[in-house]
Amino acid sequence: MRATAYVPGSCGELVQGLVGESYFLITCPIDKGSQVTVTLERGKDYLKGPAGRSKALHAVRLTLEFLRIKAGALVEIENPLPVGKGLASSTADVAAAAVATALAAGRELTLEELTRIVVQVEPSDGVFLPGISLFEHISGKRWEYLGEPPPLDILIVDLGGAVDTLAFNRRPDLWELNRAKEKWVREATRLVKEGLSQGNAALIARGATLSAWANQRILPKEELPVIFDIALSSGALGINIAHSGTVVGILYEPGTVDQKKLKALLKERYPFLNLMPARVVSGGVKVGEQKLFLPSRGELAGGPAEIRVGARGASGF
Repeated sequence: MRATAYVPGSCGELVQGLVGESYFLITCPIDKGSQVTVTLERGKDYLKGPAGRSKALHAVRLTLEFLRIKAGALVEIENPLPVGKGLASSTADVAAAAVATALAAGRELTLEELTRIVVQVEPSDGVFLPGISLFEHISGKRWEYLGEPPPLDILIVDLGGAVDTLAFNRRPDLWELNRAKEKWVREATRLVKEGLSQGNAALIARGATLSAWANQRILPKEELPVIFDIALSSGALGINIAHSGTVVGILYEPGTVDQKKLKALLKERYPFLNLMPARVVSGGVKVGEQKLFLPSRGELAGGPAEIRVGARGASGF
């Protein structure tokens, strides 16, 4: 009774904000993430896993409770992404742990069921959803597949420090501040959707940049203007940010930026920065090389995304 699942992390979000009554984000999955292996022992009652990964262990417990299975669980996690930065490290752990637990038990989850488990742990990134997706990340009640990313590299710039996602989303002024930037979020969303439909990386980056600037009143990043100027002068298309985290992403088409020179310019201005090259990829859950969910739109209250996942893969959409 053992299974392994993989979910990518992210570099913040392409867009995040409020439109109407919908508070959502648009995912920015990257080619680094969390691989979780769960081993179950039926009839036992223990939960063991790595220190500092309590959210993943919580997901295992919730999944076992949902499946009505009593079992001891050993959880192993391989995840290079630091927590509290906006890299979806915790979301990747949680989603991969839930899927691995279900598969180890010989059971299946729908995408709705997985979403319910994930958002019970914390407001979550949508990196477990296929492709680039729009996701109501606090309620989890709605998601929408927007398309596949065109070739797009990203230099992740860590400004240092950490943000507590749970505390951030409890801010009493958060709704009002998001309402104030709604018109920019609408335009940013339009640009990203259009860019994905056309395979146009420049439009995606333009939308992401607009959302990044609009978020400066909510979680300001003092270094952002200088980083933006360095990025554009180096040939990048634009930037994106973790709207509730500490990282900035510099977006550029493969082969168009001298990455070594870009890193040197950033370090010369801000020696404390941590820099990590990555690539924007399609989101989703993988077991081995197999993607488990098909692209969809869905709502938790009986939407069309009745896609089941198990050892045989995705079916039924």
